[in-house]
Amino acid sequence: MELQNTAGLLFTITALFAYINHRFIKLPTTIGIMLIALALSVTLVILDHFSLTTGEQYAKSVLKNIDFNQTLMHGMLSFLLFAGALHVNLEALLDKKWVILILASVGVVLTTFIVGAASWLLLEMMNLQIPFIYCLLFGSLIAPTDPVAVMGIMKTVGASKSLETKIAGESLFNDGIAVVIFMVLLEIAIGHEQVTARHIGLLFLEEAVGGALFGLFIGWLTFLMLKSVDNYQVEILLTLALVIGGYALATQLHLSGPIAIVVAGLLIGNHGRHLAMSEKTREHIDTFWELIDEILNAILFVLIGLEIIVLTFNEKYLLAGVLLALIVLIARFISVGLLINLLKLRNSFHPHVVKILTWGGLRGGISVALALSLPVGPERDLILAVTYVIVILSIVIQGLTIGRLVKHASSTSDPNASKLRHKSFITMSFYKQESECHS
Repeated sequence: MELQNTAGLLFTITALFAYINHRFIKLPTTIGIMLIALALSVTLVILDHFSLTTGEQYAKSVLKNIDFNQTLMHGMLSFLLFAGALHVNLEALLDKKWVILILASVGVVLTTFIVGAASWLLLEMMNLQIPFIYCLLFGSLIAPTDPVAVMGIMKTVGASKSLETKIAGESLFNDGIAVVIFMVLLEIAIGHEQVTARHIGLLFLEEAVGGALFGLFIGWLTFLMLKSVDNYQVEILLTLALVIGGYALATQLHLSGPIAIVVAGLLIGNHGRHLAMSEKTREHIDTFWELIDEILNAILFVLIGLEIIVLTFNEKYLLAGVLLALIVLIARFISVGLLINLLKLRNSFHPHVVKILTWGGLRGGISVALALSLPVGPERDLILAVTYVIVILSIVIQGLTIGRLVKHASSTSDPNASKLRHKSFITMSFYKQESECHS
């Protein structure tokens, strides 16, 4: 009954905030409802501080019934990743596979160490000393671009499918890599066992590579089942079973659930869509998963906005969060810029690719969820607070301005851009397609 009441309240709040945003504020849905939730949280904290209401205490009691880490990492995430992967063009993804792989792996490692070292120096100067290993942990949890935040925002800025696909490609995979790095660093931090290079290599193979192979296996099995029936109700149930059961089984086998579901989603969204579904089934599956994606995105961003009520903040934590947000952005620019310039030796890139990748690298709920999984202590309070500040600033500032950057980069990179507006930013693909170069 407690769970039912909490879920009912959360859905009601989300629906109300979505209505208010759509009716009056008119921001992108996810950003709008998060800002309304954030404003409500701050208001409750202020009123409670002056003993004008007990709303904050009630809100805390409700939020304590919601384990954000479990809710996102073992609940919402599988649905959101599958819904996102379902509409990513696999052929375009495979065409840029090495670029995406390098950005999603080497890029995450580079960002982890740049942010880790810079945050250690900054926090030392601010007399907020925490062990260096915890700074690296912070670097690993803030390094990945959140696919939920990235794909949710990209849909609202009018980006071309080409641009959306390529940004999504990196964000869909780098969270799985980051989780492996986070797990290794967490084992070192808590000192439960000795971590060696061999252990790290085996863990990566088991989690990342094993997860990808497992996703391919369950995706292929589901594809064969979809191909053998023509009933959209049954086929929707099969995709639901793939997501829920596949993610749970991957977790039990100590494989990367996110990577498994992304791979399975790519297979179903491409081969499954064209070879195993009728037109009627495609329409229903697309509608169903788009609705799931919108609802869960809305609930997730409401939770992000409300989480401020249960977090520990002070002036130093807020200042550290703002400064570290800038450091994270610079680290992203350095890692992406370095890798893109190396890859330019063999590939041709759009001149604004580094700007788009840097500014489009939003942080979201996954970073908060990983921070919440840290062991209880002063290090956790500090890391969680600055992570939350960075996520809010990233979603609001970068999320609200990425569309303008896309438009500006499109118009400045192509002198004939005004003649091509009907193509909806098609000139902003990461690679200059031959047709674009001669348009």
